[in-house]
Amino acid sequence: MATQTPAVRHSRIGSAAASGRDLMRAFFTRGSRRRRQEDILLELLGQLRLMTEEIHRANLIQQYRLTLEQMDRMVDDPSMAEAASTLSGLSEARRRQMIFANRQYGNLLLSHRVGACDWDELLGHLRVLCRNARFAEYWDRTVEHRRSLPGDSLEAQVGAAVDIMLEELAEDPDEWWIVGPSPSNEPMS
Repeated sequence: MATQTPAVRHSRIGSAAASGRDLMRAFFTRGSRRRRQEDILLELLGQLRLMTEEIHRANLIQQYRLTLEQMDRMVDDPSMAEAASTLSGLSEARRRQMIFANRQYGNLLLSHRVGACDWDELLGHLRVLCRNARFAEYWDRTVEHRRSLPGDSLEAQVGAAVDIMLEELAEDPDEWWIVGPSPSNEPMS
């Protein structure tokens, strides 16, 4: 008579369980391998983003170097300064001062753009710069230049902060360290 022995039943169940276990292991292995690949891909994308930001900062610095070279030429050669300047009615010495004031402002703006100083530090540096009469004159003479800036650009937002600082300094020059926007109200850009 045909009877099954428990060993046969057990081996069939055992082999089915082993096969199921192997399938589950393969399924989870593929899943964990896929998760690992996704994690690696996300890490690579993060590194690519950081590298892109670093290249952008390097390009900003290089562009500023080129601008500084032109400004140096303008300071050294009054005829170049006259050709490049949009400010009229200035003596050679005053034009050089305006170029230098622009240079100082540009340097502070670049420092913030590349992450060398945060918003609060930028405001602190600008407060000190706004106390300088030549910078205030430069700012007043170049108001038209800033009108074409998009309102949401960093430079327009920094310009608005400088406008507030100069206005408040005119009202109370003795409290120069607190003029301007409140710290930590960093612009959106």
